[in-house]
Amino acid sequence: MKILFISLGCDKNLVDTEMMLGILSQRGHTFTDDEQEAEVIVVNTCCFIGDAKEESINTLLQMGELKKTAKAKLLIAAGCLAQRYHDEIRTEIPEVDVIIGTMAIDKIADAIDAWEQKKQSDYMADINAVPVAGKKRLVTTGGHFAYMKIAEGCEKHCTYCIIPKVRGNYRSIPMETLVREAQTLAAEGVKELILVAQETTLYGVDLYGEKTLPKLLKELAAIPGLYWIRILYCYPEEITPELVETIKNEKKICHYLDIPIQHASDVILKRMGRRTNQEQLREKIAYLRQEIPDICLRTTLITGFPGETQEDHEELYRFVNEMEFDRLGVFPYSPEEDTPAASFPDQVPEEVKSGRQAELMELQQEIAFEKAQNMKGRKVWAMIEGKVADENAYVGRTYKDAPNVDGLIFINTATELMTGDFVQVTITGSYEYDLIGELTDENEFTE
Repeated sequence: MKILFISLGCDKNLVDTEMMLGILSQRGHTFTDDEQEAEVIVVNTCCFIGDAKEESINTLLQMGELKKTAKAKLLIAAGCLAQRYHDEIRTEIPEVDVIIGTMAIDKIADAIDAWEQKKQSDYMADINAVPVAGKKRLVTTGGHFAYMKIAEGCEKHCTYCIIPKVRGNYRSIPMETLVREAQTLAAEGVKELILVAQETTLYGVDLYGEKTLPKLLKELAAIPGLYWIRILYCYPEEITPELVETIKNEKKICHYLDIPIQHASDVILKRMGRRTNQEQLREKIAYLRQEIPDICLRTTLITGFPGETQEDHEELYRFVNEMEFDRLGVFPYSPEEDTPAASFPDQVPEEVKSGRQAELMELQQEIAFEKAQNMKGRKVWAMIEGKVADENAYVGRTYKDAPNVDGLIFINTATELMTGDFVQVTITGSYEYDLIGELTDENEFTE
């Protein structure tokens, strides 16, 4: 059948989508981006925050309306919203024909077969089931980079987060499974592998009795064809000296860490259920920069958390100003049903949340612009992402830039380049968050 796939939410959800695409393709199904031509529509949903939940619901409703006028006769809801609100979808969105939970994505082809035989049913599994992994994937990111999910679920139970209720406890994917997947991706042309999980730094504790991310990184670094390995979602308290040494010593591992800290006020951090205080955060950041001087640090913050006072906000503002993160995102607190924080007293008004978010982002903009300007004259390697239309210029990313969340580098050259090529660039200037550069004479990037 001809299938339209809509993937919402995070890159971890995208990996699930790519596995479902792979399973379907092996069963003979084809895919289309044309809503009018699709016979089946699959929406892989998200419900992490209010906006994501709203987007997922609206998409399901829109696709339900499409069934009335287009070829599509089967609408499938998969992913986190489907897992969390199964009963509500059944009641409120009758246009959805089949619901597939987060741990049942490997049943996607069976669901379509059953529907064709008029035996349709929902597919739900225990959220603590063994993660679906090692399946053939259809990479949707262009082929030169790919995400690889190394674990499922989370056991931190931060007071604002619903993930443990829809994804279960922390379960690592066996190392041999991940190595085989990475080898397959590299053989298919993937040059940058981006490791993701709700938390990457705890990898292996459940399977091997200890944190084995450093060992996994060394195994992945030995795979021919991979050039960059990037690590996202590292909780600061779980970053060990062994991990830092591995990042320093393995040439393929980008000097880039995403360490979501969420806040800097000890009062708010405690209310969030976080495992670090401000002093520990300062020590960890200083340690990382001492050991890896050119490391790029990205973080995310939540503003307007219940009970956050103006003093807490100002403390966070000073912290951001002093730490000078290379990359930073700020999100207004979103109260989620069935989380402790949703029932906390002293909920912060929406306009206050938004105002504080704007102040922090304005500060970070100044920091980021200055850091970009300070790159002038430096030589860096960049991965080409594509050509600028009608110009002798290409767009790429440096080791400091994760796809879709960080900046870009624009390279002026008449030399013909291909997406996925690595080139050395001299930075000649910057424009807001992005860099501008020219090719150097050295363009032999080796593994």
